Amino acid sequence: MSVSNYLLNDEQMRQFISRGYLVLQTDFPKEFHERLNAKLNEAMEKEGNPGNNILPRFSEVGDIIQNPVVRGALTSVVGPDYTIHPHRHCHFTYPGRKVQTWHKDSYWGHQKVRNHHNWWAMIFYYPQAVDEEMGPSGLLSGSQYYTKRAGDETETPVYMEGPEGTFALIHYDLWHRGGANLSQKTRAMMKFQFVRMNAPTGPAWNNKEAGWAPVDDALVDHNVLWGHQWRWHRGESGAARNGAAPNALQSNGHGTEETTVSELAEKLSSRYEPEGVDSAYRLATYGVEAIPSLDGALTSGNATASRNAGYGLSEVGAAAQEVLLDAMGHESEAARMHAAFALGELGKADAESTGAVAKAVSDPSVVVRRSAVEALGLLKEPVALTLPALEHGLRDDDDQVRFTAALSLLRLGSRSAGALPALQAALRDENRYVRANAVDALRRIGTSEALNIALDYLSAHRWCPTTTPDNLF
Repeated sequence: MSVSNYLLNDEQMRQFISRGYLVLQTDFPKEFHERLNAKLNEAMEKEGNPGNNILPRFSEVGDIIQNPVVRGALTSVVGPDYTIHPHRHCHFTYPGRKVQTWHKDSYWGHQKVRNHHNWWAMIFYYPQAVDEEMGPSGLLSGSQYYTKRAGDETETPVYMEGPEGTFALIHYDLWHRGGANLSQKTRAMMKFQFVRMNAPTGPAWNNKEAGWAPVDDALVDHNVLWGHQWRWHRGESGAARNGAAPNALQSNGHGTEETTVSELAEKLSSRYEPEGVDSAYRLATYGVEAIPSLDGALTSGNATASRNAGYGLSEVGAAAQEVLLDAMGHESEAARMHAAFALGELGKADAESTGAVAKAVSDPSVVVRRSAVEALGLLKEPVALTLPALEHGLRDDDDQVRFTAALSLLRLGSRSAGALPALQAALRDENRYVRANAVDALRRIGTSEALNIALDYLSAHRWCPTTTPDNLF
């Protein structure tokens, strides 16, 4: 069945944007999930957790990833050319397991400016039915836009229960946790991560309505922010660039709230993150008028204000390019980091923007370098500037810089052909995810030379799915 038959509809997309998750069902027969669950339990008992090798170890896992229902959901939020991240894991929750703390998954344990746009997504899949006693995965609805938990009554826990074959499509940055297993059954949950390759050029879901329909039942009104995400997914520019009146964008259906630029700017450093994030997007609706205030926050030295200003300036559009370029040379580490991030999200790929970000790959601050190599993968052009900088990033002392540089070369696709020697060298990197991204980058380059390098590596490092302690030969 074609993936197009399983794309999300507008209501599902609205829920994903505002709440950060959707709970769906695969269309395999019950026996498929039961068979996989039995194999998983046997392997865990005899061999231990296969970790990243779960995909080659169990062929059924590949069937899940290729299921049209799963692919349709993923295509809707991360585009048709997404790639599966090399990290995948089976979480086993045994009887008596205590509840986890709420957390976001890390980008391999390092600091990163988290993308509000859906550049990453996750799938949580249950091979068995899960009820309340078995400790279902908990999700904090709408929390994907916050670096910290709100910690108040606006936090809305949702627990992922359902029959075998249930899966959740999740924004990568959604706060979540595993529940306490109070039953006498083992609960398995497989986690997969997926990465968007290109910014949207048009809606990838079954989109019928052009405009964002305000959400009225949320405990926090982020309709300005959510409306921006909707337009981004439709391949449109931000609100300010579409000529929409600021106040018209500040209503959630309960009336229009008049707010001045100066009042919003003061809230960018708010310790209550929902207020600071929301103010950044509301400021952006004022366009050019808001740029001085956002620029002041970006270079203020206050990490919270600087981060929120980065989100706001990337939404303002091309008019913000000049202050972002100036900030790339600022003494504040936070200013340079968030300016590089914003230039990547802005996506204005020209010699000025790309050149400034490429120069930042040699910045003395590791957090700036991490933002720079990621931004280059979003800008992509001019290749004469991006390729040398990303090759330099592959040799960085920091493994996240190298990991992200390899991911950016993967995003460049065939334009990375000039980096073949650097990618081949990266196949010997000590970090498994650098190696995996390098292989995928070679695959996407697609030339005979690139594919031969990848095949030679994979042939020498292939993993046998039937070799176990009980079946060595």
